[in-house]
Amino acid sequence: MTSTLSRAIAHYPNRFDPGVVSKLPEHLQETIRRRSKALGPGYTLIYREPVEFVSGYGAHLIDRDGNDYLDAYNNVPCVGHAHPHVAEAVARQMAVVNTNTRYVQEALVDYAERLLSTFPEELSKLSIACSGSEANDLAVRVARFHTGGEGIIVTRWAYHGITREVASFSPTLGAGSPLGPNVRLIDAPDPRLVAPGSTLDEHMRQQVRGAVDDLERHGYRLAALITDCAHSSDGIFTDPPGYMRAVVEEVHAAGGVYIADEVQSGFARLGESMWGFSRHGVLPDIVTMGKPMGNGLPISGVVFRPEICEEFGRNVRYFNTFGGSSIPVAAGAAVLDVFEKENVQQRVLENGNALRAGLREITKNSPYVAEVRGAGLFVGVEIVKDRQTLEPDRALAEDVINDMRDRHILISGTGTSANTLKIRPPLAFDSADVTRFLETFAEVAKNRL
Repeated sequence: MTSTLSRAIAHYPNRFDPGVVSKLPEHLQETIRRRSKALGPGYTLIYREPVEFVSGYGAHLIDRDGNDYLDAYNNVPCVGHAHPHVAEAVARQMAVVNTNTRYVQEALVDYAERLLSTFPEELSKLSIACSGSEANDLAVRVARFHTGGEGIIVTRWAYHGITREVASFSPTLGAGSPLGPNVRLIDAPDPRLVAPGSTLDEHMRQQVRGAVDDLERHGYRLAALITDCAHSSDGIFTDPPGYMRAVVEEVHAAGGVYIADEVQSGFARLGESMWGFSRHGVLPDIVTMGKPMGNGLPISGVVFRPEICEEFGRNVRYFNTFGGSSIPVAAGAAVLDVFEKENVQQRVLENGNALRAGLREITKNSPYVAEVRGAGLFVGVEIVKDRQTLEPDRALAEDVINDMRDRHILISGTGTSANTLKIRPPLAFDSADVTRFLETFAEVAKNRL
């Protein structure tokens, strides 16, 4: 059957082709056809055979037939699917009251103070929104107001959100979502791009200098550089730590601000610290966070150095009806409770180390695996046609992804060629989950890699 993939999703990793819906089980066919008829544009299913879940716990999802899937992909349920402490906190608050930031809420202030205590003391002002897109939209508004500039620098395949503003500097959205004329792209921090005799620090410094020069040549003063601290959409590049110091120096020298997008890399996702930027020994001017902070409820945040946001606050009104309302705040506070009670960061560090070590052992002799990289519970496995040429092999990557799905383990793909396996489980992922994942991956690798 002819593919019906649209231009909008042609590059989307591991996407379902609606042209083959008739080959699916009958109950899936019917639901997908109803979905296509009722839902608006832009929705995308994943896997060659999509899957429907009816419940979840920890790092596990249960389908309608009772099959247990190990979720090694979804970062939004940060402390685990249906975590009882979060669910109870939300239900309790929903049964009492849900007000917004126009009213005094002691719980909101308590939450803001607790969350800010996880940051360096210079980052001391919190604004709350509903999504990572909204958070990044507000961050860039403030950056422009503070600097008087318009120029934005991001990495070549970055994703930062879907508002009109943020989509203009999210190149991974593809040709159907044009970049703004004020946007310049730089390399992701891939050490393999560094010229002989140079360093990653110097390579990234020169990338920023070149982008600033080109912006200025076209009449744009720099407002901000915004980076995802795991470079998730670029293919997951977390190491070596430290290169961001040179980048931030160049940004500040050009009069811009550094925005650390921690939507995916924050909340101890990278294991060594609560926030991804901390691994580099740098201080952002602005930090953004997304829905993992509420374990899936619509809450996001922007943390500022006060000198960056104060003038904006005196001149521009900002209000978000649901940002900072009682129910999402209850979820956010419950997530922090879980971090404290379950020592989540240590669990991420230990299980992430074991996961990466196991993957490297399984793939060490494979001619089709360029490298295993990442930190904490954010891991990329780059699939290539040949280790010497590093030619991407998206088809093989998707075979692996779907073989894992058929064995009830969920992962997906990422990178400019969608050939890097993205392994990014809920932080409830424990040692038994690591063992199950590695045993299953070894089976798939024996056949495919």
